[in-house]
Amino acid sequence: MNAGADTEPHLLIVDDDDRIRSLLKRFLAERGFRVTTAPDGAKAMSLMKGMEFDLLILDVMMPGMDGFELTGAVREKGDTPIILLTARGEAGDRIKGLTLGADDYLPKPFEPEELVLRIRSILKRARPTGPAHTRVRFGAWEFDLAQETLSRAGTRARLTSGETALLAALAASPSQSVSRFALSEKTGGGERAVDVQVTRLRRKIERDPRQPLHIQTVRGEGYKLIADAIFEEQG
Repeated sequence: MNAGADTEPHLLIVDDDDRIRSLLKRFLAERGFRVTTAPDGAKAMSLMKGMEFDLLILDVMMPGMDGFELTGAVREKGDTPIILLTARGEAGDRIKGLTLGADDYLPKPFEPEELVLRIRSILKRARPTGPAHTRVRFGAWEFDLAQETLSRAGTRARLTSGETALLAALAASPSQSVSRFALSEKTGGGERAVDVQVTRLRRKIERDPRQPLHIQTVRGEGYKLIADAIFEEQG
């Protein structure tokens, strides 16, 4: 769900704190983003029915529909990148947000410039420009490394930007082990976050996620994608 390649990225900030919404809107607008705000989850859902956004910034601790619930609702309908903001920095909350499909998690208080860097990193992953035309095939699935799209029988699968970055990193070296650290560098999260993303990917592509055939664990190191590389013929 993108606002269009010919315009600046369109962000939706959802936070029940009027001051934070106002400050973030002004700060991000000064750095070249289009910004829309909402005071709660209900208003955000209403806005998303009539507008498209390149990235959502959601506060977790809101009355009514909180950030976790809103993340789940958004993921039921699409793959728009999501950053969660919260005063609760516990690891459990971060893992919960990533499990629900968030792309990143930033505890309050935070430096606004760090938020900008994370936004740009996620948007860059969501808008790949790689020159390669290599594809990989595993089972009934095919992943195009140039477009960073996963499809099955011609139908494109919905992936978050984090899942896409993880699959692209694995597909770049098919059937070879990739360390959890290297994968975390590609996806922009920690090594624990890599495990969460792998679990989510397995649920989408494996017949039995508990006994994965495609994304296999390499004990003590990381993961590997069992796949066949396909190269485009030149000429």
